[in-house]
Amino acid sequence: MAILNHRTSAIFIAFFIIFLSFASLSFAEKVTFVKEYTYQASELDSKASCRTISLEMVKRLLLEELGTYLISETGVKDFMLTKDQVTTYSAGIVGAEIIEEKWDGKTFWLKARVSAEPKEVANSLQNIVNDKQKTKELEEVRKKAAEFSKEIEKLKKELEIAKLDTKKPAHKAAEKKIEQYNEAVKGLGATDWYEQGVKFYGSGNFKEAINAYNKAIQLNPQYAEAYIGRGASYDGLGNFQQAINDFSKAIELKPRSAEAYYNRGATYYRLVVFGSGADDKSGNFQRAINDFSKTIELNPQYSGAYIMRGIAYDKLGNYQQAVNDFIKTTQLDPQNASVYIKLGLAYGNLGSYQQAINAYSKAIKVFPKYAEAYYRRGAAYLKLNNEQKGIEDIKIAAKLGSYEAKDYLKEKGIKW
Repeated sequence: MAILNHRTSAIFIAFFIIFLSFASLSFAEKVTFVKEYTYQASELDSKASCRTISLEMVKRLLLEELGTYLISETGVKDFMLTKDQVTTYSAGIVGAEIIEEKWDGKTFWLKARVSAEPKEVANSLQNIVNDKQKTKELEEVRKKAAEFSKEIEKLKKELEIAKLDTKKPAHKAAEKKIEQYNEAVKGLGATDWYEQGVKFYGSGNFKEAINAYNKAIQLNPQYAEAYIGRGASYDGLGNFQQAINDFSKAIELKPRSAEAYYNRGATYYRLVVFGSGADDKSGNFQRAINDFSKTIELNPQYSGAYIMRGIAYDKLGNYQQAVNDFIKTTQLDPQNASVYIKLGLAYGNLGSYQQAINAYSKAIKVFPKYAEAYYRRGAAYLKLNNEQKGIEDIKIAAKLGSYEAKDYLKEKGIKW
């Protein structure tokens, strides 16, 4: 019976550059891990399928090794993450690079490496941990990869136990299993390209991200998440209409995807603000609102959808609805200081300056050095004819670096 050969040779290569005598391992410039993997092919396998399966296995081993290092040698140990979580999230930050491979028709041998700067990876992991949608996305893709790997092994065993002629199937059952095997291998390959797309997107390399998502979609045309990733990459390049097309395709494939609706709504918004959608400004803002409302229907805890819907309502002059959405956001994410600013501005548009002041004060409580919050609060005090408090706040804003505050004080001839 053909099985995955777990004879792996692990080689650890760590290159450390000591900048100063007190530099610690946490600030090593780069670490590199190298692993080899050997896969014994079955009659079902081609060179391409062997390569896909081997790459998944060696990548898993490399990321586990990197995860162990990060937990023991960097600030990642303070994130309260399990080793499996660090391994899973790292897949969206670093990728395995194939160094060498050999194929003799029966055995596929692969050597690959992962190289990373620990401090940068640790910072990226912190960002991912703070982004619940991103963590969910990476957990799902790792889960899919594991499921495809199990399916491949299961089908291989079933065909071998049945002693079927896999070259010339004797009946439809064999043909069906072989077809399922090939689809599982394609699915596994698609998850790898998807993770590469996530990595490129995270580094701002949108063109390479699109190429990776294209390959994921070629292997698995039903991969809704890959359309979302490609759409986000097109959005990053300013190709808003293509982004909308991809998000719409993702919705067609996965109608209950809150992420797809949210991204399409955000792109409709940006189409007006940054693209060519100003000709139908109210229509595109309303389309954005509809998508954010659907996002909220599917996921009532999606704070970003409330923020964006509030902004869109504000743009349409529906300030009370904007206030309602920003209040909901502060309930879901009370430490988001910028939302209190948006809430204050919406209150200001309604002429509710005392409520605006209360909102700006909450922003300052969350972030005591928030220059804009002091400036906005000062302006609201002036609207209420409280010149003393207004000027006091604007002076603080100027000291914290607010150019608007500085310009106002200069215009009024007020020293600060």
